[in-house]
Amino acid sequence: MTARLADIAAQAGVSEATVSRVLNGKPGVAAATRQSVLAALDVLGYERPVRLRRRSAGLVGLITPELENPIFPALAQVIGQALTRQGYTPVLATQTPGGSTEDELTEMLVDRGVAGIIFVSGLHADTTADMERYEQLRAQGVPFVLVDGFSPKVQAPFISPDDRAAMRLAVTHLSSLGHSRIGLALGPRRFVPVQRKIEGFTLSMRERFRLSSEEIESDLVRHSLYTLEGGQAAAAALLDRGCTAVVCASDMMALGAVRAVRERGLQVPDDVSVVGFDDSVLVAFTDPPLTTVRKPVPAMGQAAVRTLLEEIAGTPAPHSEFVFMPELVVRGSTASCRPSGA
Repeated sequence: MTARLADIAAQAGVSEATVSRVLNGKPGVAAATRQSVLAALDVLGYERPVRLRRRSAGLVGLITPELENPIFPALAQVIGQALTRQGYTPVLATQTPGGSTEDELTEMLVDRGVAGIIFVSGLHADTTADMERYEQLRAQGVPFVLVDGFSPKVQAPFISPDDRAAMRLAVTHLSSLGHSRIGLALGPRRFVPVQRKIEGFTLSMRERFRLSSEEIESDLVRHSLYTLEGGQAAAAALLDRGCTAVVCASDMMALGAVRAVRERGLQVPDDVSVVGFDDSVLVAFTDPPLTTVRKPVPAMGQAAVRTLLEEIAGTPAPHSEFVFMPELVVRGSTASCRPSGA
């Protein structure tokens, strides 16, 4: 092995330590240097390690956290169609409770020689997760793009909605209807989109109602799960705090909030207004039709594919975040605030 390392290092014009890092998929090696080492392997007739073999020209992996939330199938459809138009075959890999982890799905896709991977709402969005996994993936020469969640620790293109602007849209709409006691129901605090929504919500509430950040976060923000049941529990807690309107971080949570309101013998929107986030399929047809902040799914999905194909072609986009503006869609779940005692 030492002789092989020396031969490869001499052919590539690098140190044996660098060759070892490339062969073992370690980070910290420039892309051009990595390519020189791989080319040296080919020239000398050595077989590349499985994970370092040439990428398949036709397959692109798409990893999503789950498919129960309608926004993920919608995004997968946009990405899949865009890839197909460019001659690629999408390979959808979905995490399920008790099933494969993101790391296991990534390993499976890499072993199958995908040309690149798009991660949607993955561990890159979790501020407590180890970002070294993405640097190791880059060290293996696999192009990737990260959707929904930003980390300055990862050198890659990110595609995100403007979560802060989304909350400004929701608060501005509800305050224009006379609501001042507005609550926010969202997922666990460790996720980047959650933190950004809190920032946008807090800033908007401070500007409009002169509340302190501490008062807003302790009284008007509740964390739960991104599910109907999670929205129901968070909304119930906010109703206990006297909220006349609830902004939710997903449409599924918003439907749970509607249920929480009705459980108390109240009506949406007559007694309590509810705003969702995503504009999922069918929320225009719920009872009442849901006012929501529309996530720019088509633009985000197409941008993710375009950016990944640039990475695959060797003309990568800047390793920065591309942020897309959401849109308020007003339907029947919001109305003017009733005066107290009315």
